[in-house]
Amino acid sequence: MQFSTKTTDGITIVALDGKLVVGDATATLKEQVKLLADREIRKVVLDLKDVDYIDSSGLGTLVYCFSTFRKQGGTLKLLNLSRRNIELMLLTKLETVFEVFDDERSAVDSFFPDRESRRFDILEFLRQQQQVD
Repeated sequence: MQFSTKTTDGITIVALDGKLVVGDATATLKEQVKLLADREIRKVVLDLKDVDYIDSSGLGTLVYCFSTFRKQGGTLKLLNLSRRNIELMLLTKLETVFEVFDDERSAVDSFFPDRESRRFDILEFLRQQQQVD
């Protein structure tokens, strides 16, 4: 698992690259989140564009990350989930926990009440999937 971090309008965006699976990947992500939390970073977006596979440990790690920031008064949001990972979120009902976005600008703007942002539309995704199947 590789990470790159950037800041846009004061929001930390962590891009993940690889498989989010049990072992080094999940342990490394937890360490990364702890470092951010220790630096008092409270507004984070995880960009999952280059994460092609998440197992149950990976899901647990995402929940851990969310709760770590929440306990410290922060927020964690998800960006650019693949079709498979969206389906996984739906199957596990985690779409009710995470705010999910499909473009970076909307994810960043969602932290500012005076800015308009557009969350990922789960219902539209489901409608499209039914038309394909």
